[in-house]
Amino acid sequence: MQKIFIALAVAALTAGPVAASEKIDVLAPVRQFVDGFNKSDTKMLAAAGTEQMSIIDEFPPHEWHGAGALQKWLDDYDVDARKNGITDGRVTLGTPRHIDITGDHAYVVIPTNYTYKMKGKRMKETGSRWTFALQKGAAGWRITGWSWAKN
Repeated sequence: MQKIFIALAVAALTAGPVAASEKIDVLAPVRQFVDGFNKSDTKMLAAAGTEQMSIIDEFPPHEWHGAGALQKWLDDYDVDARKNGITDGRVTLGTPRHIDITGDHAYVVIPTNYTYKMKGKRMKETGSRWTFALQKGAAGWRITGWSWAKN
């Protein structure tokens, strides 16, 4: 019995750093996606995700999925931004509330702020939540879907 307890204790102590490292790896494409958005770098955005993606956001048509979903979302974001006089959009991530990893799938929830100009006036959307689903493949973790919940 003592050998089993020692083996379990050793396993628990050595599992911590691996889990922390895996959480950092899971967040890498999320941060890449945000950096790409903030820099208006569509290649950086696309590289963080998969071709087959699911997206839910606050502007019409509110849902995009399947092949090319990210590009469709970007196109609709641009249309909405022009319609509403929105420029200089920037996202800032807070400390993740959840990073749940099960095998090669992950679920991440992050409080987020969005600042922008609307017709030249500085605006701020604070306390939103950005939820990501990710999958790990040969190229590492990639975003398979995300949802923006405006506060």
